[in-house]
Amino acid sequence: VSLQMMKHAWDNYKRYAWGLNELKPISKQGHSSNLFGNIQGATIVDALDTLYIMEMKEEFKEAKEWVEKNLDFNVNAEISVFEVNIRFVGGLLSAYYLSGEEVFRKKAVELGEKLLPAFNTPTGIPWALLNIKSGIGRNWPWASGGSSILAEFGTLHLEFVHLSHLSGNPVFAEKVMNIRKVLNRLDKPEGLYPNYLNPSSGQWGQHHVSIGGLGDSFYEYLLKAWLMSDKTDEEGKKMYYEAVQAIETHLIRKSSGGLTYIAEWKGGLLEHKMGHLTCFAGGMFGLGADGAPSDKTGHHIELGAEIARTCHESYDRTSMKLGPEAFRFDGGVEAIATRQNEKYYILRPEVIETYMYMWRLTHDPKYREWGWEAVEALEKHCRVDGGYSGIRDVYNNHESHDDVQQSFFLSETLKYLYLLFSEDDLLPFEHWVFNTEAHPLPVLHKDDGNKEENQK
Repeated sequence: VSLQMMKHAWDNYKRYAWGLNELKPISKQGHSSNLFGNIQGATIVDALDTLYIMEMKEEFKEAKEWVEKNLDFNVNAEISVFEVNIRFVGGLLSAYYLSGEEVFRKKAVELGEKLLPAFNTPTGIPWALLNIKSGIGRNWPWASGGSSILAEFGTLHLEFVHLSHLSGNPVFAEKVMNIRKVLNRLDKPEGLYPNYLNPSSGQWGQHHVSIGGLGDSFYEYLLKAWLMSDKTDEEGKKMYYEAVQAIETHLIRKSSGGLTYIAEWKGGLLEHKMGHLTCFAGGMFGLGADGAPSDKTGHHIELGAEIARTCHESYDRTSMKLGPEAFRFDGGVEAIATRQNEKYYILRPEVIETYMYMWRLTHDPKYREWGWEAVEALEKHCRVDGGYSGIRDVYNNHESHDDVQQSFFLSETLKYLYLLFSEDDLLPFEHWVFNTEAHPLPVLHKDDGNKEENQK
């Protein structure tokens, strides 16, 4: 079914928005997010590996040809370093590792080089925004005290290690290892990592902590850096398990109805709210269970299962059986969005991602049942004639579509659904680590040396 869904999403993108970043499935035209500046083709690059894995060979070939002829990074525009890294660099790296096609390696390294000026700050903590023509960087104007954001500068590690591996140029890996060095030097309030860090002073901004937006993938990448290094990156491992310990102590709570949730921490005060983005953490806890201190493995799996259940409840308690952007545990509600601006669903993958990890780790059939419920809801409410659209209010009985088919729907949501219903030997966890945009990157074994170096 996810194959047919992919076909519907892709064919309509191709028909109405080919070469543009994303599709507006209701208006049947292209959509360009300012996150990518003037770089085009986000959906194509994000979907490459999904097309390959689903054996959509014709579509993959067309996509590859577009990349060869049209993917251009010499644009005078400001981009999000984080978004371009996880979608474009990640997508190109995966496409290379799966298909072996040299064009993807070449483009990935070329783009990586374009991102390097973002690190030209006093601390080496990169800017959030970069003009890739002028090399001038800056931070989001809304970010606390001119700070860079933890989830943004903390979600470069996997891709940049692979860029060094594939280019033979150590600079990429050095840049991301330096970020760790800065973080390790700093005092962590209660062992927690605030979401804001000033790249000039090297000091924390506001003490806000979140495992959802602004924080999320930083934690994911600590664990995955260790897994991707064939479990040799001891620093990444230590940072991850220490962070999880602090998260358990200060952020994880149980509601009166018995639902485990992860709250947000604002200068010492808890906000009892959980974002859809935070739902990835169920899969993360599961994935990290095996490496946890020996007496804690079962506890981490249990934690993953509890988060999966809470996130399933957030879906189940809506009219559409699709989860809201954020849901709360206060004022007598549990796992329900109470504010209008949190009731939307933009085709996000995190809940399905957690189902996929928990299915592979436990083979409990409920994860496939829950995934199937999500498929039915997507088909009923998000599928439109021209593709798939997000929804403005999942508690409403009739759809108000937002008219955007996000590139991550093809990259993540549909890939995780496909993997949830596939055999475990498709992209097995011992050989592949998924970046935060669901792009699989191979585990780098000690004996790999630089095989790729010799093939150039």
